[in-house]
This record gives sequence, structure tokens and C-alpha cells, in this order.
Amino acid sequence: MKKSHIFIIIVIAAAIGVIISTAGDASSYVTFDEAHKMAVAGNSESIHVVGELKKDNQGHVVGIEPGADQVSFSFVMVDDNKKEQVVVYNEPMPQDFMRSEKVVVIGGYSGETFVANKILLKCPSKYQDQKLNAGI
Repeated sequence: MKKSHIFIIIVIAAAIGVIISTAGDASSYVTFDEAHKMAVAGNSESIHVVGELKKDNQGHVVGIEPGADQVSFSFVMVDDNKKEQVVVYNEPMPQDFMRSEKVVVIGGYSGETFVANKILLKCPSKYQDQKLNAGI
């Protein structure tokens, strides 16, 4: 075999290795019920749950409590099946957290509480008000 063929085989093998390693990190969004079942089954990997912050009738976010260390906080999140769950985040509140349309929490269960390691936010577009005012 030529050296170029061996080099190409090594590059292809490395590419396959990268694809396989990143495919293990990919996950789909689940509800809190599915996440709890996964945790009970022993799934120790990060679980992605998508939902919204709990709001009152006037649209104000409710259920946010500061942690004992004054850095962490907890909040109530409602998943796509309308199940409410307390989520604890051991980091400071992300910027624009209160304004987010959708929230994705990545973490797992500790008892009956979901502990988030990471929070992803889908915030409203800064152009949304301009579209409404323009009649678009």
C-alpha cells in the first residue's frame, strides 16, 4: 500500500471516531416524567428537558427562590405536558432569564428535585415588538 492510502485510511478512521464520540452527547428533549424514569433506570447522563417558566394570570414569572448561598436559585418550570417541577440551578441566574420564552434545562434528578447543570434560553426577538407595531 502507498503511504497516501494509509494516510487516507487514518483520516477516515479519525473522522469516524469523532462522529461516534459526538453522537453519544446528542440527546433529545424529554418531559419531566420521562426524565424521572430515565433517572430511576440509572441514566446518569445529562437529560435535556424543555419547557417554560411558571407564570401567574398576569404573565409574571412566579416560583423563583434564591438559594441559601445567595448565588444559586430554584424555579418552577412547566414542561410540554404541563407538569410543574422545581428546578435547582447552582449558578447565578442567567441574563434575560425572566424574559425567556422557552427554557432548556440540562441535568438530572436528585431525589424528587431536578438539578440543572446548564440552562439554555430562547429569548424573545428584539424585533418582535417592531413587527407587531408595523402590522406584519
